[in-house]
Amino acid sequence: MNTVHEFEIGPTTRMECKVCWYVYDPVAGDEEWQVPPGVPFHELPEHWTCPLCGASKDQFLIIQE
Repeated sequence: MNTVHEFEIGPTTRMECKVCWYVYDPVAGDEEWQVPPGVPFHELPEHWTCPLCGASKDQFLIIQE
């Protein structure tokens, strides 16, 4: 896993919260924030936070697959 670099984040890149290990999967979206399936991580609103612990977007790591 690497720190977040927008140029490395593709439309299907899964991201993991380094505080609580929540995984944001663009295929699933985020029910808590009413983000529909298909929204890539880099298109989430700036005010979006981890739905489990409240960590900001800069606290997420790229899951290398």
